[in-house]
Amino acid sequence: MSMLTTVVQRARVTFTVSWPLQYASILDMGRLWERLLRRAVAPLAYTQGYNPHARLQFADALPVGYTSECEMLDIYLGESVNVAALPALLQAQAPPGLGIVSAAEVEVDAKAPQSLMRAAAYQVSLRTDVHAAEIAAALADLLQRTSIPFVRERRGRMQSLELRELIHDLGYDSGDSLWHEVQMRLRCGSNGSGRPADVLEAAGLAYSDLRVHRTQLIWEERSS
Repeated sequence: MSMLTTVVQRARVTFTVSWPLQYASILDMGRLWERLLRRAVAPLAYTQGYNPHARLQFADALPVGYTSECEMLDIYLGESVNVAALPALLQAQAPPGLGIVSAAEVEVDAKAPQSLMRAAAYQVSLRTDVHAAEIAAALADLLQRTSIPFVRERRGRMQSLELRELIHDLGYDSGDSLWHEVQMRLRCGSNGSGRPADVLEAAGLAYSDLRVHRTQLIWEERSS
């Protein structure tokens, strides 16, 4: 059977990522989704050319090690399907750590999800000896600054950036003697993305363990 190359339908799937899938790279995730969709007998549309690949488009790459309750993937289909039935079909084929939340049809020519991304919200858990009041004060101090020059490593090279431009909001949530919960809303998208670990480093907050959970993708507009 020949591969379908004409897109007739586009479905946007919302999904969750948890252990052990949180350690998969974006390339691994793409391969996983392609296998999953084939097992679910979804009529995927493929690119043309010598090395065709399934037309899948993630809203944003989830960093390795993060968990999430709000990831999104656009699936381009070569034949029309009942989109309402997709979540159950996909969940039946999903590996441990992948949860299918919902699916909705979007216009075939709608804007790419990456172009609509503006920010992401995170629940950050850090294990530290620093007291709650000190954590809250350090985060509040960052928000008061007009400039936070920062250097981080990216693909083996040191990258200079203005971290303050990537921070929308920070706040201490709750904690006990070992673990503390921090809420962050950081820029996310083609114009640069903030990283929770960078924010904690800039705030001077040391920790022995860190867990990052993405709770919301924030869009310029809803395309549906």
